[in-house]
Amino acid sequence: MDRGGHFAGTLKEPETGSFIGGLAAKVRRRSPRTPADVLFAPRRKRNHALEMIERLTPRGAGVIATVLMLAGSLGFGVVKGGHLDAITETVRDARDAVAKSAGFNIAAVNISGRKHMTQDEVLAIGGVTGRRSLLFLDAADVRDRLKANPWIADATVLKLYPDRLSIEITERNAFALWQDHGQLSLIAADGAVLEPFVSRNFASLPLVVGKGGATRAKDFLDLLAGYPQISNDVKAIVFVGERRWNLRLANGLDIRLPETGVQAALDRLVQLDREDRLLSRDIVAIDLRLPDRVTVRLSDDAAKARADMLKAKAKAAKKATEA
Repeated sequence: MDRGGHFAGTLKEPETGSFIGGLAAKVRRRSPRTPADVLFAPRRKRNHALEMIERLTPRGAGVIATVLMLAGSLGFGVVKGGHLDAITETVRDARDAVAKSAGFNIAAVNISGRKHMTQDEVLAIGGVTGRRSLLFLDAADVRDRLKANPWIADATVLKLYPDRLSIEITERNAFALWQDHGQLSLIAADGAVLEPFVSRNFASLPLVVGKGGATRAKDFLDLLAGYPQISNDVKAIVFVGERRWNLRLANGLDIRLPETGVQAALDRLVQLDREDRLLSRDIVAIDLRLPDRVTVRLSDDAAKARADMLKAKAKAAKKATEA
């Protein structure tokens, strides 16, 4: 200190090792350096979090996200607007055009096994057109398309590079005509409907009538074939109540068969016809549903003739009694 009461030298920082120096250091560490530090401390923490996100996000992520959003919007619009099939067809045509230009066109098609179907019908069913290329033709898809047709029981499709296609099909055979609720259809032996209409080429096939009869007809007709004296005169077989069969003969005679024991009933019918020529008589129905009896219904003319005959017999008997 000088004579004026002032310190002669500069005032130094208290040494850290001293009690006063350590206290001063603690005060500086606990107190913010400026009021601005207190005001903007939370903002610096938020900026630090954003910096961490930016460092973890790959470069170009924003552009990718934008492209994905635009693509999603475009795809939604295509599907919602019903343009997906058209766009798919366009892309497929362009792809096939490139393959055909490279030599993978379908120059020859060999189709074997067809009987009723034409070659054009088989190709149309399989989706094989002049626009398709062999390279991008899906053989499994063509086979599935062919087998989905009721006329085709099985199919094999082979691609023979560079430009040949081989198709082998197994057709179902027309088995019978099926009438249900007035609708006449052509059916296969397994009951599959081959065509919802009938051409003249199949008019001679057996006629099956009634719901459920299409799938049950083959077994019954196989059984009936063992009785040619009956089956040769059968005009239609009628499935009644999805339980039993009736026979309609060409002369209009109805034969009602039981639900069970059909073979025994047919044996009895053959025997009656052999002994009494039952099928040739003037009757309209024969009921074989009961195992212990046969019921016969006469035609109107036969019934009237029988009634007249019974009256004449009664009258003759009365005269004989009076005499």
